[in-house]
Amino acid sequence: MLNKENILIVDDDLLILELIQRHLQSLNYHTYKAISVKEALEILKDTSIDLLITDLQMPDVDGLELIKYTSEHYPKIPKLVVTGFPSIEGALEVMKSGAVDYITKPFTKEELKKAVLKSLETKSKEDRVTKIKVAETHKPYGELIGASPAMRKVTDVIDRLKNNKATVFIYGESGTGKELVARSIHYMGKYSSAPFVAVNCGAIPENLLESELFGYVKGAFTGAEKDRKGFFQAANNGTIFLDEIGNASLATQLRLLRVLQEKEVVRVGSQKAEKVDVRVIAATNINLKDLIEKKRFREDLYYRLTVVEIKVPTLTERSSDIPLLVEKFLFKYGIEYKDRFLKITPEALEVLKNYYWPGNIRELENVIQRAIIMSDRNVDVEHLPEHIKYQIDFSKTDKLLSLKEFEKNYILKVLVATNNNKTKAAEILKIDRKTLREKLK
Repeated sequence: MLNKENILIVDDDLLILELIQRHLQSLNYHTYKAISVKEALEILKDTSIDLLITDLQMPDVDGLELIKYTSEHYPKIPKLVVTGFPSIEGALEVMKSGAVDYITKPFTKEELKKAVLKSLETKSKEDRVTKIKVAETHKPYGELIGASPAMRKVTDVIDRLKNNKATVFIYGESGTGKELVARSIHYMGKYSSAPFVAVNCGAIPENLLESELFGYVKGAFTGAEKDRKGFFQAANNGTIFLDEIGNASLATQLRLLRVLQEKEVVRVGSQKAEKVDVRVIAATNINLKDLIEKKRFREDLYYRLTVVEIKVPTLTERSSDIPLLVEKFLFKYGIEYKDRFLKITPEALEVLKNYYWPGNIRELENVIQRAIIMSDRNVDVEHLPEHIKYQIDFSKTDKLLSLKEFEKNYILKVLVATNNNKTKAAEILKIDRKTLREKLK
């Protein structure tokens, strides 16, 4: 019978990989193999691992980077290093990175067994010590990342909402992460095992939205060849997320009002009401009160939807979260495109922090994705789009400037950004070097 521990072995040497696996299987451990860090990360993402055994010398991403990443993102997993290049300095660096022990090649089955038992014993002790602390302090919010005061306000509301089915209205600019907030409300609470159904009301043609939301019966319209349930019935006992709710027609809004009031739906073409138990979360990036004044949105539905409101801050309002978001996207696309961990230079990060981000998080993700494609190693200022490198944030300007003052400040800004390369600065400014020299005088 296998032990309950799952052990992940990472080594690009297939002979060593097979040897360690055979030894561990003979000791009744359940094993997983990976010949690269990328494969290891996929296994870590989808599997509960109790011990990581890794080589140090590997192509692309080395074992030391894997140890550092695992220590940060999977701190409860002990790390055991297998190395063929032992040294005091190397051992110190390995232990500082988060490994609990290391063994050198070649090793015996008994040496491996002792190292594994020691590492798992460390995990057992840490689990007992940290279990209570983690339960008290760790508040996961899935893909929703941020520690800024603006985001703490959001997560505080999520904590209050996650275990009840109050109707929630989320508003904020496009690209701020409204659906992530909705998913966090659902998946962080006691109803997480129930369905979560996301519906983009702006992506479904108006003449189809009613039948998609509420279902229809056979013969209700041309093409309705059999009865079909709608999104509300699919979300029964769980959550339905209605994004871009302002795009719903007045007829659809009336049906939504009935669902909220009566907790029942009537399929298109039917007179029979069917009970549903669904938490409704709606979202929009437009002002519904303006639509109410224009008679394009029902006022009674608006008040039904806004039992609890959550404003998702723009990225500019939570600029202190930019480093965390950049790290997330660097990992995501670094592994996907380059098969390795990537970093960003302090100078590039500073440029990103000073940009005003009209497209919010979605724009930031696209910028990082592009920068990784354009870079050979780590992301630097040169890999960022021109409009970001040389932008001026008018919202941070203390006073209105004359055209002459503005031009002077901008020229100096471009020179700083190009390390005083006048040829490059002239290209960006769309003037010749002679004109630039005259302006500098």
